[in-house]
Amino acid sequence: MRILIIEDDISLTELLIYGLEEEGFSIDVCHDGQEGLRLALQSLHDIILLDRMLPGIPGEQILKRIRLETVKTPVIFITALGESSEKINGLDLGADDYLVKPFDIGELSARIRSVMRRTLDRSNPFLLTFGDISFSEKELKIIHKEHTALLSKKEAELLSYFLRHPEQVLTRRQIIGNVWGPYAEIEDGNLDNYIYLLRKKLHTIHTNLKIVTIHRQGYALKEKQEDFPCSAISAENSL
Repeated sequence: MRILIIEDDISLTELLIYGLEEEGFSIDVCHDGQEGLRLALQSLHDIILLDRMLPGIPGEQILKRIRLETVKTPVIFITALGESSEKINGLDLGADDYLVKPFDIGELSARIRSVMRRTLDRSNPFLLTFGDISFSEKELKIIHKEHTALLSKKEAELLSYFLRHPEQVLTRRQIIGNVWGPYAEIEDGNLDNYIYLLRKKLHTIHTNLKIVTIHRQGYALKEKQEDFPCSAISAENSL
């Protein structure tokens, strides 16, 4: 699960990074409103932690803009503005939760899990399902009937992104931004190598799911190969 923190307090963000990475989250950070808005509009993250008082563009303007652009990424305001009227205003703007500074990292983690449960409509936000498989993000394990396979951390992040966007064609830019981060500079074939490794893991558990290459578009997680468009390339035989 990838979190975007838009917060200008560098000391606070360092504490948040440490605490949330201990919980198993992947974290991206920016410290001004302009950059925060740019990243939020890319829809690369599972949740956004957003300060209200930011240089450049204030947090409430960022939230208004992304909601106008139909970005549905859950947002938790983290702010020193703790009056009831401010909380009501923040939630009315489209925030999913509102947390007043200073706060305990344990409470923040609980709020994140609560928001993700509501968003994913599942009792366990770390258990993803699609087709005939389940995937435990905590255990990094794919389950299909009596078959299981353990993934590396990066393979797990890649599969999580596909499972959160099943049947969708995901561009290379979208995948790299979500799994490696929006600032990542990776070698051109690195994504293809991880796709290949993940396909092998799926093959070992005999699932009907396939990661297919959509010509000149990207990749997609699908259930039945015979239903793919003619531009789709065999999952096992092509990168």
